[in-house]
Amino acid sequence: MNIRLTLDGRPVGATLNDSPAARDLATLLPLTLELEDFHGTERIGYPPRKLDTSGAPEPVAPEAGDLAYYAPWGNLALFHRDGASASADLLVLGHIDADADRLAEADRITIEAAS
Repeated sequence: MNIRLTLDGRPVGATLNDSPAARDLATLLPLTLELEDFHGTERIGYPPRKLDTSGAPEPVAPEAGDLAYYAPWGNLALFHRDGASASADLLVLGHIDADADRLAEADRITIEAAS
């Protein structure tokens, strides 16, 4: 699923996978979130409600550039570093085509449906 994504007002390429949680995120679009650092590995922001995680795929370890959802806290995460472990609570929703430095410095993300 193609989406339009901007980081701090600058467009970047991105896609969502076809998981139930990614499809649920798509129902919230357009969505703008303020981001904050989490452990020097990811930037996180909170959508207006928790996503549906039923039928989640097998856990995979997120990699730099992945857009993920951490179910217990209800936050989206933009990973700018590898190293997080695979967890049933962490669902990879898609991928952002931006370099790690740009992801690490992002303060605001806007996600919109591609036209």
